[in-house]
Amino acid sequence: MEKTSAYASAFTMNSSEKQETVCIFGTGDFGRSLALKMLQCGYSIVFGSRNPQKSSLLPNGAEVLSYSEAARKSDIIIIAVHREHYGFLTELTEVLKGKILIDISNNLKINQYPESNAEYLAQLVPSAHVVKAFNTISAWALQSGTLDANRQATAKREDPFSTSTAWLNDSYIALGILGFFLFVLLGITSLPSVSNMVNWREFRFVQSKLGYLTLILCTAHTMVYGGRRFLSPSSLIWYLPSAYIIALIIPCIVLVIKFILILPCIDNTLTRIRQGWERNAKPTLNGERYLKQSSVHMDSEL
Repeated sequence: MEKTSAYASAFTMNSSEKQETVCIFGTGDFGRSLALKMLQCGYSIVFGSRNPQKSSLLPNGAEVLSYSEAARKSDIIIIAVHREHYGFLTELTEVLKGKILIDISNNLKINQYPESNAEYLAQLVPSAHVVKAFNTISAWALQSGTLDANRQATAKREDPFSTSTAWLNDSYIALGILGFFLFVLLGITSLPSVSNMVNWREFRFVQSKLGYLTLILCTAHTMVYGGRRFLSPSSLIWYLPSAYIIALIIPCIVLVIKFILILPCIDNTLTRIRQGWERNAKPTLNGERYLKQSSVHMDSEL
């Protein structure tokens, strides 16, 4: 009887916990990933969005409402929007009174603003309780979970001394060693036991910056291996390109597209879009001044 009552009480507690509702402002990558994990843990999720009708790709079981309607359904509100768009919170001062606001944001640069995002949020909504959480993990880590440990890489060994000149041999070996070292580093940081120990800035630097550097080194390694034979018809059997030439097509396309995307005129626009900018969106009263300053600053850079 004691065991049965214990199981019944535990079941009752789990059932009551499933009724708890958490509100998330923002339907971006991090908001969706966090909502999926919380739904799996038994929480009820309601999204607050500026355009509830246009919100898509949301986890099954989540509800999408306007900011004011969503805030009324929960005492815990996760702010998953960028600092530049905090202005709408001042219009919800009465609704957010006494509620817990969780700030998960990170700035693009260190010391970008005189105060932290949480302090700025507390100034906008002084009647709410502001806490900081979830800012050291990424949406990728929430989405992948433990599936990040099963990545494998195949190595194709070729004769490193098949080139015609000495400097090609040295370059071929040096690029191969550096590329392989960075490739191993990327594989190690992809392990869950390692990725959970680094913050999101370190993980982003390794997987993004070092990832492209690895691709450049490995692509150069293959190009040096071919040397002058790339455009030499005599080295082609039945006038068909070799396997290592075909293998360069996708990496070269990726590098060319990446070079185009990092151009300031394109990168600045993409950064604003990732932060929630809309071409015809009407700015809020508090955010209008910042958006004007940002546009002037970007025009000066272009």
